[in-house]
Amino acid sequence: MPTVEDQQAGSAPAPSPATVRRWRRLLADEREEARIYRKLASRRSGEEREILLGLAEAEERHAAHWERLLGERAGPPRRGSLRLRLLAGLARWFGWVFVLALVQLAETRLYQPDADALPAMAADERIHGEVVRGLAARGRARMSGTLRAAVFGASDGLVSNVALVLGVIGGGASGRTVVLTGLAGLLAGALSMAAGEYVSVTSQRELLAASQPDETAKALVPVLDVDANELALVYRARGMAAEEAAQHADAVLHRPQIASVSAESGTDGSEVVGSGLRAAASSFLFFAAGAVVPVLPFLLGMTGGAAVLVAAGLTGTALMLTGGTVALLSGGPPLRRALRQLAIGTAAAAVTYLLGLGLGAGVG
Repeated sequence: MPTVEDQQAGSAPAPSPATVRRWRRLLADEREEARIYRKLASRRSGEEREILLGLAEAEERHAAHWERLLGERAGPPRRGSLRLRLLAGLARWFGWVFVLALVQLAETRLYQPDADALPAMAADERIHGEVVRGLAARGRARMSGTLRAAVFGASDGLVSNVALVLGVIGGGASGRTVVLTGLAGLLAGALSMAAGEYVSVTSQRELLAASQPDETAKALVPVLDVDANELALVYRARGMAAEEAAQHADAVLHRPQIASVSAESGTDGSEVVGSGLRAAASSFLFFAAGAVVPVLPFLLGMTGGAAVLVAAGLTGTALMLTGGTVALLSGGPPLRRALRQLAIGTAAAAVTYLLGLGLGAGVG
């Protein structure tokens, strides 16, 4: 196969039709990725916008490589692969963290060993994946409190209520009893989850606030005795090694205009923890949304085995969607996480159903 250098120098024979098609596909994919980054950039501001625009320019640089190889054979502009076109649509309609998680996976799949791609291009794509990973991590950090509450709420609602519904069905309960039990479980669980999330998040924020430095202390730095003071101990108490703490304290003492006792403490973490009210509301709504799924067939008037099968099917689908969504947001394999979520829900439902059967038979 002719090398890239040969192609660019024009000394190689004309590429085969199959090679031209491959180059056109790669050109279209690079252009599509550039469009995705520009769409994401249009929804951001500041540094994040600049980073995304930088990634778009890099993809356009890669596209120019394939344009040079194709020359007049490039033909009219084409759309990228179906996967990338789907990402472009998601970039327009869905949250950017979700799209970035998918783009991160896409970046790592591009450019398997290929004699026609410059070696730097494959390295670029790997670096792009790390850049996207960092941007996605920022977004996850900002929404982690609410996201965690939503995910746990939906998952707990699905698992607990399908287990509850199948348990009373196994015990021989009537359709009306199933509905009342399911709705009672929905309301009780949603309220409990919301209260628990509020207390948990609020307590975390209070603990973080209590551990933050007193910013008024930095006003005392210029008054300290340069030769005898405990400023270095402040930095050591916050995790610095003794030598590093001494150097930092010395620098602060000699430049009091930029002094800050909390300089090395980082952020207070409240952004990651999130708001107690938002977490509680998210947990309540998503638990209720998950818990209503197993009850839906019975609310619609279905009875008997058909209602049980529909409830199990709806719940299984919802469990897999929940697991797959969490995997995408965390950068993990969607199918594996979806199947794991399904297995957990199935096991819980099976246990309570069998317990219901046993208890119902014992009562009878």
